Amino acid sequence: MHIDIITVVPELLESPFSHSIMKRAQEKGILTVQSHNLRKWAINKHMQVDDYQFGGGAGMVLMPEPLANAIDELKKERTYDEIIYMTPDGPRFNQQAANQLSLKDNLLIICGHYKGIDERIRQQYITMEISVGDYVLSGGELAAAIVVDAVGRLIPGVLNDETSALFDSFQDNLLAPPVYTRPADFRGSKVPEILTQGDPKKVEAWRYEQSLQRTKERRPDLLDE
Repeated sequence: MHIDIITVVPELLESPFSHSIMKRAQEKGILTVQSHNLRKWAINKHMQVDDYQFGGGAGMVLMPEPLANAIDELKKERTYDEIIYMTPDGPRFNQQAANQLSLKDNLLIICGHYKGIDERIRQQYITMEISVGDYVLSGGELAAAIVVDAVGRLIPGVLNDETSALFDSFQDNLLAPPVYTRPADFRGSKVPEILTQGDPKKVEAWRYEQSLQRTKERRPDLLDE
């Protein structure tokens, strides 16, 4: 999978993709993540990419010309399955969306900044909008990193044990069950006996019941879905 990200602050995206699972995925050649500084397509020598909004009001807006030029140039290199805009007023990102995006080949992510991007870019170029929650960040970079991480780990070959992702929270609209490791007795608190008996079917049934119970208690809305 190839993911391009257009941003005015590419430095914010250096660390998330330079460590752990995302780093290994890129080293394996399974995933490529490339950030592009929008100021490369600035409209003047002052590196301008934003301007005041029509109608007045506080906050700057990313101009349409730099974004359109950036998207057009990148589209000459590859065909994108989705052109995604990170915005707090988009549909909320979830595990199902991550699963769907993990099946794509090429993604382009636009990071909003300031008051966002010119509406005409959203109308003419954007094929998918994503919000990572009902709050506002300083820019779309951290949100883009969340999406790339959630999607990237689902690509076959990224995780050492591919079945691990099947038991993550929100798969099948259930929260993950509790997990335990050594020692079996920690300060008087013992691991549930069923996990130490070596019966895979009983363990699977126990984990399902625990997932169901935890979901009922903490996120009953998931069961409604």
